Amino acid sequence: MGFRVLHAGGKMEALHCRRCGRVMEMRKRWSDRDQVPSYCSKQCRSLRLRPVDRALEAAIVELLQERQPKNSICPSEAARRVRPDDWRGLMEPARMAARRLVVQGTVEIAQGGRTVDPSTAKGPIRIRRGAR
Repeated sequence: MGFRVLHAGGKMEALHCRRCGRVMEMRKRWSDRDQVPSYCSKQCRSLRLRPVDRALEAAIVELLQERQPKNSICPSEAARRVRPDDWRGLMEPARMAARRLVVQGTVEIAQGGRTVDPSTAKGPIRIRRGAR
């Protein structure tokens, strides 16, 4: 799923937080451990994935399936679908859901029509279907 470190040819691949999907920088002390951290921070570890997070992932996938293959959506559309009356509080969780879907290869995140790294994207983003 892309959340664990994979050794391929002696090179380590990126490690992603299970909750927010951000890339975690590898640390030397993790190389000798059987298990590496699953979460990037104490906040992500304490909140973990909630049912609303899974609902946002499902809403993103459904919205993209309803659109033409080249079209994109805004994270606010997924937030509005999950919680129509109080969607503004779901904006960051919707971005997190999009980052998790990027790790899975389901979607990609774009700014200005170009695909960007979801861990470093600042400002408005669009979500579109991934290469899969």
